[in-house]
Amino acid sequence: MKSMNPTNIPYDLANAHTHLVDDLAAICQQEFPIDPELYTKYDVKRGLRDLNGKGVLAGLTSISSIVASETIDGVTKPCEGKLYYRGIDVKQLVNGFMSDNRFGFEETVYLLLFGILPDKKQLQSFSDELRDMRFLPSIFVRDVIMKSPSDALMNTLSKCVLALYSYDSRADDISISNVLRQCMGLVSLFPLISVYGYQAYHFKTGEDLFIRQPNQTMSLAENILYMLRPDGQFTPLEAKLLDLALVLHAEHGGGNNSTFTVHVVSSSGTDTYATIAAALGSLKGPKHGGANIKVCQMFDDLKKHVHDWEDEDEIRCYLRSLLHKEGFDHSGLIYGMGHAVYSISDPRAEVFKGFVKRLSIEKNRENEFELYAKVERLAAEVISSERKIYKGVCANVDFYSGFVYRMLGLPEELFTPIFAIARIAGWSAHRIEELINSNKIIRPAYKAITEPRQYEPMCRRGNFYE
Repeated sequence: MKSMNPTNIPYDLANAHTHLVDDLAAICQQEFPIDPELYTKYDVKRGLRDLNGKGVLAGLTSISSIVASETIDGVTKPCEGKLYYRGIDVKQLVNGFMSDNRFGFEETVYLLLFGILPDKKQLQSFSDELRDMRFLPSIFVRDVIMKSPSDALMNTLSKCVLALYSYDSRADDISISNVLRQCMGLVSLFPLISVYGYQAYHFKTGEDLFIRQPNQTMSLAENILYMLRPDGQFTPLEAKLLDLALVLHAEHGGGNNSTFTVHVVSSSGTDTYATIAAALGSLKGPKHGGANIKVCQMFDDLKKHVHDWEDEDEIRCYLRSLLHKEGFDHSGLIYGMGHAVYSISDPRAEVFKGFVKRLSIEKNRENEFELYAKVERLAAEVISSERKIYKGVCANVDFYSGFVYRMLGLPEELFTPIFAIARIAGWSAHRIEELINSNKIIRPAYKAITEPRQYEPMCRRGNFYE
């Protein structure tokens, strides 16, 4: 089907902007700033982190653990990073299903939700249940996804998740069995909503529209490629690498921004759909879920300015220009390098890297992979020499994930939704954990620094606009 008359949005909220808004914003800029020294005076952990960047302990979890340091003879030092899902090293988990030549995401979801590894029969039953839930009524696709499509697919996901509330007769029931049902449903539906949302937006802009129902014999990762590609075709390695990406992004502790959002919102007693929509809003932020897009854009810029990919001095010069805010987006960042917790290595990036090389060979992009590997090595060297850092710096999982998605032909608009398709597994586990273990709403303290003052009658006030 071809859209013969793509239409523009007839009403733009931005058109409601007036000069009054600018004047009022100026008041905000004037009145809101807080003296940074007060944070030190009152020992406030900005961003819930201490001066070394370590997160403030705000809760307990049994779902996953991150190890980035070790204490020997009373001295704590950085170590090779490790990530455990329910106590199992993620490297061992990946080696297990990769050695058996099977897909691992569904098994990972089971492990995160229930705390144990399934046997073959349990995994088959669970996967069958997820497949049965992998269905959207045509009226939902037409009335929710196809209407007012957006290129901001994370907002499309949020809109659709909130709309699903209206299709659930037990939407407000927060019993564990019902919440588990809802979460399993969202695990199944996120790929459909993401792919259909992408297709709906591009149909609006005049491209062909095809809506393909998922194949019930395929894994979740296979279905993403099957539904997205016009011919529905993909290689086994492509599907396995996308499955691996989902496993590595499925969970990363209770303190990351979106998962902490799940704990905070769940503690209020609200419904699952509102909770997950809030987490999606957090993940959409470029400081959280959009990092791999920035890595790809940075490499696009690097290729324009580095003419010899074999010249390490030329690459170093480019990387220094980034740190000095002279290149790319002038942020002073080398995207994909560094992590809030890991310092010597990010285990997810290490697992990913070997399989990424295999895909680059299949796609005849091995030279590009070698460039990524070279930048990974040189960036750590340049950052260490240019900046005083309290810990080491390493490539994080986003350094390679965007490159993988490009080799898979995934559109950039879907990069962060793919993250959400994976992380809904961890979010679901943390929501259930919060509901089972906590009976208090999360309410940290903020210290007020405004002194009391007398009310001033309007007749005595100055006119801001004069």
